[in-house]
Amino acid sequence: MNQLRQYWQAYHPVVHLLMAGTVFVMLTQAMSMPFLAIYLSETTTLGPAYIGVIIGAGPLAGTVGGFLGGILSDLFGRRKLMILSMLVMAAAFATFITVSHPVALLVVSLVKGLAGSFYGTVSKAMMGDLTPEDKRFRVFSNRYLANNLGVAIGPMLGAFLGIAGSGTAFLMTAISYVLFAIVLAVACKRYAVGDGQGEAVEEKPGLGQMWKVLSRDTALLSFVLGGILLVTVHGQMSVTLSQYLQEHVAEGVALFGVMMSANGFTVLLFQIPLTRLVERYSLFSRIAGGAVLMAVGEVGFAFSVGWVWMVTAMIVFTLGEILIVPAEYAQIDQISPATMRGTYYGAQSVSELGSFLGPWAGGMILSAYGGPAMFLIMGGCALVSLVFYWMGRQLYARRQHGNVASNSSAM
Repeated sequence: MNQLRQYWQAYHPVVHLLMAGTVFVMLTQAMSMPFLAIYLSETTTLGPAYIGVIIGAGPLAGTVGGFLGGILSDLFGRRKLMILSMLVMAAAFATFITVSHPVALLVVSLVKGLAGSFYGTVSKAMMGDLTPEDKRFRVFSNRYLANNLGVAIGPMLGAFLGIAGSGTAFLMTAISYVLFAIVLAVACKRYAVGDGQGEAVEEKPGLGQMWKVLSRDTALLSFVLGGILLVTVHGQMSVTLSQYLQEHVAEGVALFGVMMSANGFTVLLFQIPLTRLVERYSLFSRIAGGAVLMAVGEVGFAFSVGWVWMVTAMIVFTLGEILIVPAEYAQIDQISPATMRGTYYGAQSVSELGSFLGPWAGGMILSAYGGPAMFLIMGGCALVSLVFYWMGRQLYARRQHGNVASNSSAM
């Protein structure tokens, strides 16, 4: 009981609400979005190719949307943009079950992708605003766990209730976003977290000044390039791995299901203890350890011949994922000016471009050279990403040293 009380007191109440809301919303969303392709194939006359375009349009729009949302949140405040983005997502999920025209569905997917990326970036920025710097890595770890908890429970609960992938599931997701938006608005008012409160107290920069800072921050660019490579590796794992298993392994589809379950349960079981274990190490060390584990997992995919070794490789890969995700957020948080936290988080969201590059590049390599070559190349990409992260750390350290020298000479 004392530990629970200490945990509650360690973080702002709105941060706790964002964590709980993330589980609630992701749980209902996991009953609908993973089944969107099936739902559209059953309720429309669209072919697989166009359905793929509709589904892929959302994440692609989110690549730009996160950056735009971060800039807007720094210029105009986080609270209104977060609540608006949730209401727009609610409208998008409800619209999926009321329209059937291909163009309308494509527009809805684009809007949902933009709104979702706005919410993801701005909610992280608000958590950073309301959390002391030394606790942000743990907050980002807990947020990652909350996402995975909802994703792990949602499909099973939807299947148990018999609504997974149905219009009812999409409607429930829409309602969950509306309810969360209402509760968040009330909580922000209750705890005086507004568009000018709970954020940086310094005068906010103008758009021109923000672009000037961004365009000169080579450390940020290095971290984003490293992130694109790591997301490419992860995106390949979740798409082309299933194709490889289906074609080359007996009962490969069933094996892929087991491996994805292993991925989810590994996050749920090891996220908290592993986060506590690595807090003593530098952010670069955590990212480096995660990249090495992901590379080892890819090597395991390339050479494993049975179910046991494939599942083991997935567990190793997932441990790397656990180390990397919160450390990437904390790394960007560390280099961002207080008045531009949303913008920097938005710039990091550009790394989601890897979600498109991974399946695309992985598919081409799989077709041309086979599965083992694809996995080994992706493992190499994970290791190459460390070059960019190392460069980013060096550039940031040099900048900090220059700032200290300038301040000393000024005194």
